[in-house]
Order: sequence, then C-alpha cells, then structure tokens
Amino acid sequence: MKSKEKMRIIFAVIIIAVLIGIYIGYHIYLNQSIAYASSENTTSYVPRISKAEKVDLESIILNNQKNIEEQIITEEIDLEYITEYRNNKELPNGTIQVVQEGRIGRQQVTIRRTYDENNEMHEEQISSIITKAAVNKIVEIGTSNSKYTYKIAKGSNIYVTSDRADIMRENSIQSEKVTTISKNTEMKVLEVAGDWYRVSASGQTGWIKSENVTGINPNATYEDKNNNNIIGKCSFDMALNKPSGLSLEQFKKVLNDSKDVNNIFRDNAEYFYYIEKQYNINGLFVASIGIHESAWGTSKISKNKKNLFGYGAYDSSPYSSSYNFSTYAEGIDLIARVLVKYYLNPKGTPIYGGEVASGKYYSGNTVSAVNKRYATDKNWANKVYKYMEYLYKKVGNN
Repeated sequence: MKSKEKMRIIFAVIIIAVLIGIYIGYHIYLNQSIAYASSENTTSYVPRISKAEKVDLESIILNNQKNIEEQIITEEIDLEYITEYRNNKELPNGTIQVVQEGRIGRQQVTIRRTYDENNEMHEEQISSIITKAAVNKIVEIGTSNSKYTYKIAKGSNIYVTSDRADIMRENSIQSEKVTTISKNTEMKVLEVAGDWYRVSASGQTGWIKSENVTGINPNATYEDKNNNNIIGKCSFDMALNKPSGLSLEQFKKVLNDSKDVNNIFRDNAEYFYYIEKQYNINGLFVASIGIHESAWGTSKISKNKKNLFGYGAYDSSPYSSSYNFSTYAEGIDLIARVLVKYYLNPKGTPIYGGEVASGKYYSGNTVSAVNKRYATDKNWANKVYKYMEYLYKKVGNN
C-alpha cells in the first residue's frame, strides 16, 4: 500500500473517532441530572474544590457581615443636669449650701454601632433630641473665714449642738417624738416655720427646735491639721464610693503641682473636695482620672472645652463628640455623679438628691472594676491608680 493511501486511511480513522467522541459526549450531556431551583427538585448541586473541605458559604457571609455590620440604634436616656457653683462671702470657708436641687431631663439619642475586623464594637452618637429639659443644680460655696452663724433657710445643712435632740412629728413640743439624734448630726432643712425646722436625717423626717441646731458645720476643717487619722490608705482594691477624708486645704495642697503647667487642677482643687461632700466619692480618684485623661490639663479637649475627662468622646471622633463645659467645675461635678450613679454602686443604692443608683455599668467599687465598663484601654486602671498613689503620697499616707 502506498504511503499516500495509508495517510488517507489514518486521517479517516481519526475523523471517525472524533465524530464518535462528539456523539457520545453530546448524549451524556443531555442525560446529565442538573439541579435547578424548582418545586420538584429536592437536591442541590454542591460545588467542591479539589483537596479542600466543603466550602461553608453561609458562614463566610455571616462573618463578613459581622466585620462590616452597622446598626443604628435610637433610645431615650437620662439627660444629666449641670451644677453651677457660686461663691457666697457670708458662708464660712469650706462649707456648701444647695440653693436649688438639680433635676434630670430626658434625651433621645441615636447611635451608630459598628464592629471591626476583630469583632470589637465601636459607638458614635450621631444625633440627640432633648425631650425633657434638665434643671441645673445651684450650689453656694463659702468664702469667708468667719465661723459666725449664717441665716438658715430651706436647703441648708444644719447640725445638732446639744448632746441629744428630739425630732418631732409636728412643729410642737407636745407632738409625738419620731426619733432622737446625737450631737453634730448633719440634717437637711426641708421647711422653716418660725423657730422650728422640718428636717431630713438618717432616712427620717420631722421637726426640730432651732435652739438645738447651728448652721456651722462642727465637723468642717478650716485648718490643715489633725486630719491624717481620718484619711484612708491608698490601695488598688480600696472602695472608691467613699470620701478620701482630705480637708479642703489638703486638696489645695495636694493638687498644687509643678506638672500642672496651666494650674488647672490647682485652681479647681476645691471642687474635688465638694464632690466628696455631696456625692460620697473619692475626690482623689476623680482627680486622678482627670490627670490621666487630660495629661495634667494639657490636652486639646481639656484646654478648649474645659473637659478634663474627655467626657462624651467617641473613639471615631473624640474631639468633636466630647462635651463642652463652661467651667472646669461643671465637668468635675458631672463626672462624679456619673461614676456614682452608673459605675460605683449597685442598682437601687440610695445616692444623692433622693436618687438611687442605676448600676448600669456596675462591676464593683474599685478602680479595676470601673475599668471593665468605663474604658476600652485594659491598662486604664493601672494608669489611673499610678496617679492616685502619687497624690496620696503627697498627703503623707504611704
């Protein structure tokens, strides 16, 4: 057979083989079972990858959603009032008198909540609408060195001068006795009627004769002496919902520091003393938070907004979202009330102004317990406590 004929035969065989292959492949394709979405189909086609496990598409989608999830939340919350401090030259130095109690308002806030790639939550307030206005608290502070008695009025703090004094149900000596209180007991005047005062003391109310009381605090310290025995020791586990025990002069001395280059803490030392008297909180703890958060009052927020604590700031926009105060005293007073109400006391605990603690972020009354809900920085407690130790050492207790 000639070579040309052989080539023709080989070529024809190849053509026939190709046609047969196409024919067989076509029929296999027609007979293949492909899953389409229909009511008659109960199976689905599951793609697989060579040398890999089954791909969990649902899990991937959920994880991706979590990483980029954004929630818009609207809720109504308390609108805390601001405390105004006013000097009163007729009151003895170191005394305070509430002339108007603050009243909490309500506000509707809208928050954007997002999660990052580490599944950490971030919040940012994007709007706020006041639904009920708050009423400012007004406190008069004494600037006189005199210890003479001043006029007692509604809202004043008064103190028992006799060894024992009776609280009566009515403003009459013949009235039924409610209780007997001891010398130097502090009371709040609720009403004045002639030479009788209706008072609140130790959870009870009644009337007391004016001759048994004074408006001068016998427990107040006007000189920096004989106070070390009432000042608590500084420790990492100390309860912070108790006053430090420092006098007004000691606060002024401790917060007069060369690191305070703008003299912010020196000039506002008295307000850390006043928050102890009003809210039962450790003033040196609050001062230490302010020192840490504001770098001794040198931060931009501190200098421009009189906000030592970065209060109201969100991580995404700390400067623009932080509160702006008219005075440093307003911020000191507000942060003290927020800590007492939400962080330092369990829910239902009686606190200031007839209120009870919310306990919303309560984990305990120590600096490490506050850290759990107050700051995202896990080392915040150690940083704040470092300043507490520093201030306590200046008092001479460590």
